[in-house]
Amino acid sequence: MTLNDVPKLKYIHSDNFFLLCGPCAIEGEDMALRIAERVVKITDKLQIPYIFKGSFKKANRSRIDSFTGIGDEKALKILKKVSETLDIPTVTDIHEISDAEMAAQYVDVLQIPAFLVRQTDLVVAAAKTGKVVNLKKGQFMSPESMRHAVQKVKDAGNTKAWITDRGTMFGYQDMIVDFRGIPTMRAFAPTILDVTHSLQQPNQMSGVTGGRPDMIETIARAGVVNHVDGLFIETHFDPANAKSDGANMLHLDYLEKLLNNLVTIRKTINTL
Repeated sequence: MTLNDVPKLKYIHSDNFFLLCGPCAIEGEDMALRIAERVVKITDKLQIPYIFKGSFKKANRSRIDSFTGIGDEKALKILKKVSETLDIPTVTDIHEISDAEMAAQYVDVLQIPAFLVRQTDLVVAAAKTGKVVNLKKGQFMSPESMRHAVQKVKDAGNTKAWITDRGTMFGYQDMIVDFRGIPTMRAFAPTILDVTHSLQQPNQMSGVTGGRPDMIETIARAGVVNHVDGLFIETHFDPANAKSDGANMLHLDYLEKLLNNLVTIRKTINTL
């Protein structure tokens, strides 16, 4: 597949990486538009193809009292408004078979969470919507095994699949990114590096996932050097008070400098 398969995606001929970026979860309309407007301004300046990311609900939570969303339809309508207001594509993750058809009415890319990427019925349901399907590599899976997830999408009659690496479990409370997997997975489908989730520190005693946002640029630089097709970065204007994944998100104020640096590296790599 090519980036032409994503409606409203700009700068696809800029020879830049593309970017999936936004908050972990949709907390409300004002916050979603505030973040999206800021990222659009930056990506327009740098000519980065941009897809706004926001989860309409969060099903994988450590504790029963963790934030899960503001209501499915309400959040999906906000995603659609972001798309229509700013003329950009959007992506959200789905967790159940019934989510696929519902979410496909509002967004351009359906994302399969890492813990669910082996769920054949879910992957097939996403594929059958005809949308681009972003398959997040399970923290427990090898890069080579993602060939089969991509093949499920194709066998369902959809050639529009991406792979996203979000790190591999290293013990109980840490992740590592094995950059040898990037070229392996790129042989199967366009490959994205989920920078912020790769820096999660799950399974904390508190029941709230930790993170290492100070390492975001380190991981992102390595991804660009190793020719990832896209980057996935969660960002928020107030990570400390974000309702989900605040511990590993990038503060919105730091995004422009980071992307400037990464675009410079990309241009250098493209000349080699």
